[in-house]
Amino acid sequence: MQMDLLADALNQIKICDKIGKKECIVRHSKLIENVLEVMKKYGYIKNYLVLKEGNFLKIKVFLSNKIVDCKAIKPRFPFNTKEFLKFEKRYLPARDKGILIVSTNKGVMSHMDAKSLNIGGILLAYVY
Repeated sequence: MQMDLLADALNQIKICDKIGKKECIVRHSKLIENVLEVMKKYGYIKNYLVLKEGNFLKIKVFLSNKIVDCKAIKPRFPFNTKEFLKFEKRYLPARDKGILIVSTNKGVMSHMDAKSLNIGGILLAYVY
């Protein structure tokens, strides 16, 4: 369920970014919020804001029009520190272009942060 929400959110963000919108609204989950925080850190989005509409939470994402592609990775692949290069080659277009978003025991972060901390985890998504 969480991965379907993440996949839908990333797809909606990618489409809105490609057609030149300045913002879009996606469903809320803690996982999506953590992924958006990583995207914000690397400049793929400007910011996001959690909104309450009735009994539901939604996230308003302010786009920076820098996304070429972003997708959730299904199935989620576990990895260790020795396998970063394999997944970089599989999902990113070139070396040092884009980020893999991973879930680790230290939280959701980019593959570069996980590499510097020398920890493994599970692949969630990629953005470039």
